Amino acid sequence: MPGVIVDCAMYRDGHRSRAPEDFSDALAAARAHGDAFLWVGMYEPTEAEFDRVSREFGLHKLAVEDALTAHQRPKLEVYDDSLFVVLKPVLYDDDADTVTTGELMLFIGDSFVVTVRHGEGAALAAVRHRLEQDPEVLRHGPTAVLYAVSDAVVDHYIEVAAELQADLEELEADVFAPNPQDFKNTAARIYGFKRQVLEFRRATSPLLQPMDRLAFGNVPFVHDHARPFFRDVADHLTKASEYIEGLDRLLSDALAAHLAQMGVRQNDDMRKISAWAAMAAVPTMIAGIYGMNFDDMPELRQPWGYPAVVALMVGLCLALHRMFKRRGWL
Repeated sequence: MPGVIVDCAMYRDGHRSRAPEDFSDALAAARAHGDAFLWVGMYEPTEAEFDRVSREFGLHKLAVEDALTAHQRPKLEVYDDSLFVVLKPVLYDDDADTVTTGELMLFIGDSFVVTVRHGEGAALAAVRHRLEQDPEVLRHGPTAVLYAVSDAVVDHYIEVAAELQADLEELEADVFAPNPQDFKNTAARIYGFKRQVLEFRRATSPLLQPMDRLAFGNVPFVHDHARPFFRDVADHLTKASEYIEGLDRLLSDALAAHLAQMGVRQNDDMRKISAWAAMAAVPTMIAGIYGMNFDDMPELRQPWGYPAVVALMVGLCLALHRMFKRRGWL
């Protein structure tokens, strides 16, 4: 399974060390040392590929099913022999304005960590490298891995939220511009942005309760001395969640403002149409009267009749135009 297992290493006293190739032997060696643990990282394994790992580490079948199926909400579940944690890392494509989420599952046991990654937004190579450069943290075993991975995922939430904020400011500038270039498509852009924020919220909001349990509760396989570190992660997650809630409110306000602008613009258009219709109706009415072909219409036989009627039409139209202009209809 070389393609499925991204990395597999045993860590003893905070340092990476050689481990037997067989999982059973490696796990037995880690447990024998007491201060060692095994970290196996996997990428999108199939059921057959994951079967050996689940049997060797004694993983619960329900957690295994979740890890293989993916499409899980962030959660924390406690089983007899392991702790199962689901995280949803987030990526933001600034060019396409799209938020994509991956999935990251962690099995935490007494002397092992198994990470299962789905999607492109959950690479752990940087986290593993950073931990290997800090033996003091890595010495705390599987708890350190859970903390480092959670911290990396949540910190990236804040970075993505900041990028979304920058794009939202650009969208707001377009909404409130005096002469927007693409007024008709603005509502679609706002709705599209709200969908991305909703996708982001699905990754962060369900994680609040599990992180609170790690920070303030008594969770098996997690050392008590790690609670202050998980409280820090929980604080960052709360900050990111509040950031996202603020983005959603701003989008709702921007959408309301845009719809109000559309209403005002439609009213302006209706006033202009009504004003021009009124100016067109006056000469039409006068011409209609003189087109009825009655015999007893004295003005018809006067030399000044035609210019007088034309002057009347022009005068009334100018008077209406001035009135509508003064009232802001034109």
